Amino acid sequence: MTIAPELPGATELIAHATALGVRCSMGHSDAKVCEADAGFVAGARSATHTFNAMRAIDHREPGLAAYVLDKHLLFAEIICDGIHVDPLMVRLFFKAKDKDRIILVTDGMSATGMPDGTYMLGDMKVEVRDGRCTSNGTLAGSVLTLDRGVQNFINFTSASMDTAVAAASRNPSRLMGIDDSWGSLDEGREANITVLSPSAEVIQTFLSGRSMIA
Repeated sequence: MTIAPELPGATELIAHATALGVRCSMGHSDAKVCEADAGFVAGARSATHTFNAMRAIDHREPGLAAYVLDKHLLFAEIICDGIHVDPLMVRLFFKAKDKDRIILVTDGMSATGMPDGTYMLGDMKVEVRDGRCTSNGTLAGSVLTLDRGVQNFINFTSASMDTAVAAASRNPSRLMGIDDSWGSLDEGREANITVLSPSAEVIQTFLSGRSMIA
Protein backbone atom coordinates (compact mmCIF):
# COMPACT_ATOMS: atom_id res chain seq x y z
CA MET A 1 0.00 0.00 0.00
CA THR A 2 1.35 3.40 -1.00
CA ILE A 3 0.59 6.28 1.35
CA ALA A 4 1.76 9.86 1.82
CA PRO A 5 3.01 9.94 5.44
CA GLU A 6 2.21 13.62 5.93
CA LEU A 7 -1.55 13.13 5.54
CA PRO A 8 -3.71 13.31 8.67
CA GLY A 9 -3.99 9.86 10.22
CA ALA A 10 -1.36 8.38 7.88
CA THR A 11 1.02 7.17 10.58
CA GLU A 12 -1.82 5.53 12.48
CA LEU A 13 -2.95 3.79 9.30
CA ILE A 14 0.60 2.66 8.51
CA ALA A 15 0.97 1.20 11.99
CA HIS A 16 -2.41 -0.55 11.78
CA ALA A 17 -1.80 -1.94 8.28
CA THR A 18 1.71 -3.09 9.18
CA ALA A 19 0.36 -4.97 12.19
CA LEU A 20 -1.99 -6.80 9.80
CA GLY A 21 0.91 -7.80 7.55
CA VAL A 22 0.42 -5.14 4.86
CA ARG A 23 3.66 -3.78 3.35
CA CYS A 24 3.41 0.01 3.46
CA SER A 25 5.32 2.19 1.04
CA MET A 26 5.71 5.99 1.12
CA GLY A 27 4.97 7.84 -2.08
CA HIS A 28 2.83 10.38 -3.98
CA SER A 29 3.95 12.63 -1.19
CA ASP A 30 5.05 16.15 -0.31
CA ALA A 31 6.47 14.93 3.00
CA LYS A 32 9.26 16.69 4.82
CA VAL A 33 12.03 14.65 6.41
CA CYS A 34 10.37 14.60 9.84
CA GLU A 35 7.12 13.35 8.29
CA ALA A 36 8.95 10.69 6.29
CA ASP A 37 10.71 9.54 9.44
CA ALA A 38 7.38 9.32 11.26
CA GLY A 39 6.15 7.07 8.46
CA PHE A 40 9.20 4.85 8.83
CA VAL A 41 8.83 4.66 12.61
CA ALA A 42 5.17 3.69 12.11
CA GLY A 43 6.23 0.77 9.91
CA ALA A 44 6.67 1.88 6.28
CA ARG A 45 9.58 0.02 4.74
CA SER A 46 9.75 1.18 1.14
CA ALA A 47 9.36 4.14 -1.19
CA THR A 48 7.16 4.12 -4.29
CA HIS A 49 8.89 5.10 -7.57
CA THR A 50 11.55 7.27 -5.92
CA PHE A 51 11.73 10.91 -7.13
CA ASN A 52 8.43 10.73 -9.03
CA ALA A 53 5.42 12.37 -7.33
CA MET A 54 7.68 13.45 -4.47
CA ARG A 55 8.89 16.80 -3.15
CA ALA A 56 12.04 17.73 -5.05
CA ILE A 57 15.30 17.43 -3.11
CA ASP A 58 16.37 20.77 -1.64
CA HIS A 59 19.49 21.46 0.42
CA ARG A 60 17.48 23.16 3.19
CA GLU A 61 14.35 20.97 3.09
CA PRO A 62 15.50 17.63 1.68
CA GLY A 63 12.08 15.96 1.73
CA LEU A 64 11.07 12.33 1.26
CA ALA A 65 13.34 11.59 -1.71
CA ALA A 66 16.47 12.56 0.20
CA TYR A 67 15.24 10.65 3.25
CA VAL A 68 14.85 7.55 1.06
CA LEU A 69 18.43 7.85 -0.21
CA ASP A 70 19.79 8.29 3.29
CA LYS A 71 17.74 5.65 5.14
CA HIS A 72 19.53 2.34 4.80
CA LEU A 73 16.60 0.19 5.94
CA LEU A 74 14.16 1.54 3.36
CA PHE A 75 13.67 -0.35 0.13
CA ALA A 76 13.38 2.06 -2.78
CA GLU A 77 11.67 1.61 -6.13
CA ILE A 78 12.85 3.36 -9.27
CA ILE A 79 11.39 3.59 -12.79
CA CYS A 80 14.44 3.14 -14.98
CA ASP A 81 13.16 4.19 -18.40
CA GLY A 82 15.28 7.33 -18.81
CA ILE A 83 12.06 9.39 -18.89
CA HIS A 84 10.73 9.29 -15.34
CA VAL A 85 14.21 9.68 -13.85
CA ASP A 86 17.24 11.13 -15.63
CA PRO A 87 20.13 8.63 -15.94
CA LEU A 88 22.35 10.91 -13.84
CA MET A 89 19.86 10.71 -10.97
CA VAL A 90 19.67 6.94 -11.42
CA ARG A 91 23.46 6.85 -10.92
CA LEU A 92 23.22 8.96 -7.77
CA PHE A 93 20.44 6.70 -6.53
CA PHE A 94 22.62 3.64 -7.15
CA LYS A 95 25.55 5.19 -5.28
CA ALA A 96 23.38 6.12 -2.30
CA LYS A 97 21.27 2.97 -1.84
CA ASP A 98 22.44 -0.41 -0.65
CA LYS A 99 22.22 -2.69 -3.70
CA ASP A 100 20.04 -5.11 -1.72
CA ARG A 101 17.41 -2.39 -1.17
CA ILE A 102 16.98 -1.27 -4.79
CA ILE A 103 13.78 -2.35 -6.56
CA LEU A 104 13.25 -1.89 -10.29
CA VAL A 105 9.62 -1.22 -11.28
CA THR A 106 7.97 -0.30 -14.56
CA ASP A 107 4.81 1.67 -13.68
CA GLY A 108 3.63 0.02 -16.90
CA MET A 109 0.11 0.65 -18.19
CA SER A 110 -2.14 -0.96 -20.80
CA ALA A 111 -0.18 0.65 -23.66
CA THR A 112 2.92 -1.40 -22.87
CA GLY A 113 3.97 -3.28 -25.99
CA MET A 114 1.42 -1.42 -28.09
CA PRO A 115 1.83 1.24 -30.82
CA ASP A 116 1.73 4.95 -30.05
CA GLY A 117 -1.78 6.25 -29.52
CA THR A 118 -4.42 7.07 -26.91
CA TYR A 119 -5.01 4.65 -24.04
CA MET A 120 -6.88 4.62 -20.74
CA LEU A 121 -5.28 4.57 -17.30
CA GLY A 122 -8.24 4.18 -14.97
CA ASP A 123 -10.52 7.01 -16.07
CA MET A 124 -7.68 9.10 -17.57
CA LYS A 125 -6.90 9.39 -21.27
CA VAL A 126 -3.18 8.92 -21.80
CA GLU A 127 -1.28 9.87 -24.94
CA VAL A 128 1.66 7.60 -25.76
CA ARG A 129 4.36 9.01 -28.02
CA ASP A 130 7.94 7.71 -28.37
CA GLY A 131 7.82 5.89 -25.05
CA ARG A 132 6.42 8.84 -23.09
CA CYS A 133 2.96 8.54 -21.52
CA THR A 134 1.22 11.80 -20.63
CA SER A 135 -2.19 13.00 -19.50
CA ASN A 136 -2.71 16.75 -19.82
CA GLY A 137 1.05 17.17 -20.10
CA THR A 138 1.87 15.19 -16.95
CA LEU A 139 3.60 11.81 -16.92
CA ALA A 140 1.01 9.07 -16.37
CA GLY A 141 2.40 5.56 -16.21
CA SER A 142 4.93 4.11 -18.64
CA VAL A 143 5.42 1.54 -21.37
CA LEU A 144 8.62 0.22 -19.81
CA THR A 145 9.07 -3.55 -19.57
CA LEU A 146 11.09 -5.00 -16.72
CA ASP A 147 13.72 -6.61 -18.95
CA ARG A 148 14.35 -3.21 -20.51
CA GLY A 149 14.48 -1.67 -17.03
CA VAL A 150 17.23 -4.15 -16.14
CA GLN A 151 19.13 -3.27 -19.31
CA ASN A 152 18.77 0.47 -18.66
CA PHE A 153 19.90 0.13 -15.07
CA ILE A 154 23.06 -1.65 -16.19
CA ASN A 155 23.70 0.92 -18.93
CA PHE A 156 23.00 3.95 -16.72
CA THR A 157 25.01 2.83 -13.67
CA SER A 158 27.47 0.13 -14.83
CA ALA A 159 25.91 -2.16 -12.22
CA SER A 160 26.59 -5.86 -12.62
CA MET A 161 24.00 -8.14 -14.19
CA ASP A 162 23.60 -9.88 -10.80
CA THR A 163 22.81 -6.58 -9.07
CA ALA A 164 20.31 -5.45 -11.72
CA VAL A 165 18.54 -8.83 -11.87
CA ALA A 166 18.31 -8.98 -8.07
CA ALA A 167 16.68 -5.53 -8.10
CA ALA A 168 13.96 -6.97 -10.32
CA SER A 169 13.51 -10.27 -8.48
CA ARG A 170 15.12 -11.07 -5.13
CA ASN A 171 14.87 -7.59 -3.60
CA PRO A 172 11.12 -7.10 -4.15
CA SER A 173 10.56 -10.65 -2.90
CA ARG A 174 12.42 -9.76 0.29
CA LEU A 175 10.32 -6.63 0.76
CA MET A 176 7.12 -8.62 0.35
CA GLY A 177 8.30 -11.39 2.67
CA ILE A 178 7.96 -14.10 0.01
CA ASP A 179 11.67 -14.71 -0.61
CA ASP A 180 11.40 -18.23 0.80
CA SER A 181 9.71 -19.26 -2.45
CA TRP A 182 10.23 -16.43 -4.96
CA GLY A 183 13.03 -14.22 -6.24
CA SER A 184 15.96 -16.61 -6.66
CA LEU A 185 16.83 -20.04 -8.00
CA ASP A 186 16.84 -22.81 -5.42
CA GLU A 187 15.27 -26.19 -4.78
CA GLY A 188 11.66 -25.99 -3.68
CA ARG A 189 11.01 -22.48 -4.99
CA GLU A 190 8.40 -21.45 -7.55
CA ALA A 191 9.70 -22.27 -11.05
CA ASN A 192 8.80 -18.90 -12.58
CA ILE A 193 11.96 -18.01 -14.44
CA THR A 194 13.04 -15.52 -17.09
CA VAL A 195 16.23 -16.51 -18.86
CA LEU A 196 18.33 -13.54 -20.01
CA SER A 197 21.25 -13.28 -22.40
CA PRO A 198 24.54 -11.67 -21.27
CA SER A 199 23.11 -8.37 -22.60
CA ALA A 200 19.89 -8.86 -20.56
CA GLU A 201 17.71 -9.73 -23.56
CA VAL A 202 14.91 -12.19 -22.82
CA ILE A 203 15.68 -15.65 -24.22
CA GLN A 204 12.97 -17.76 -22.61
CA THR A 205 10.31 -17.60 -19.89
CA PHE A 206 8.99 -20.37 -17.67
CA LEU A 207 5.79 -20.23 -15.59
CA SER A 208 5.35 -23.01 -13.04
CA GLY A 209 8.16 -24.84 -14.81
CA ARG A 210 6.53 -24.73 -18.24
CA SER A 211 8.10 -22.93 -21.19
CA MET A 212 6.01 -20.03 -22.51
CA ILE A 213 7.46 -20.21 -26.02
CA ALA A 214 4.58 -20.42 -28.49
